[in-house]
Amino acid sequence: MFGINLHSVIPMRSEAREQAEMCSQLLFGETFEIVEKTNDWYLIQNRSDGYRGWIDGKMAEILSEEELINLEKNNSVVVNYPFAIAEVEHNHTKERSATAPPSLENIILTGGSILYNYNTKKECAVFAGKTYYISKALVNIHSKPITASNLVSFAILYQNSPYLWGGKNVLGIDCSGFVQVVFRIGGIMLPRDCSQQVEKGKVVDFLQEAQTGDLAFFENKEGKISHVGILINNTYIIHASGRVKIEAIDTEGIISEIDGNYTHRLRVIKRII
Repeated sequence: MFGINLHSVIPMRSEAREQAEMCSQLLFGETFEIVEKTNDWYLIQNRSDGYRGWIDGKMAEILSEEELINLEKNNSVVVNYPFAIAEVEHNHTKERSATAPPSLENIILTGGSILYNYNTKKECAVFAGKTYYISKALVNIHSKPITASNLVSFAILYQNSPYLWGGKNVLGIDCSGFVQVVFRIGGIMLPRDCSQQVEKGKVVDFLQEAQTGDLAFFENKEGKISHVGILINNTYIIHASGRVKIEAIDTEGIISEIDGNYTHRLRVIKRII
């Protein structure tokens, strides 16, 4: 079985219970495969990044394999702003009338949310039995390759978003979720965790050679990759630690904006674009 998230966000948990740790989130429009079912919970695998976790079954919109294939082959766009509101119309209603417009619902969509079958002229997406009206200014239609400066512009929009373990949206986001969402807005899909993201791209040998949009990875005391951020240039980085913020970086690591001490030890720099 397969499914799609039609909520603003669905928490993914490490175990099949509400009290379990949130390990990640499904954003609106992300599709998944149901790997296992127990009681009212589904163990799912996110089709975009392969990440697994448990979700509450009543939050899942089930799709057949045929429905999934038809959905994913349609033109899709990604919300390119941290926070947007779409108007939702159920498609069983009659055509919209200028004299008597149908009642519309609102749904909050966060950056990285996916909309299928988007019509740029009508500025709406039609799928899963509903029409979602959202301005084309708020979605990224990838007609041209993303530039590093545009990528950093997307990242800066998240400045001061609070840190949340497992979070992938502007109201709560972790370091690798922040990187993943920003790159998705730019049309590049990365794995979920920083320990996986570090396997991508080309190594940049020295910080002095780093460019805008490169990823900097940091290690913990055990030498394992435990943090990631996006380089604005070779002296400043934007990353999620406590909140999304811009701090100085040198060859040793990130320098705290508060006391000038090192907070994260630099391990490697990778170039994705």
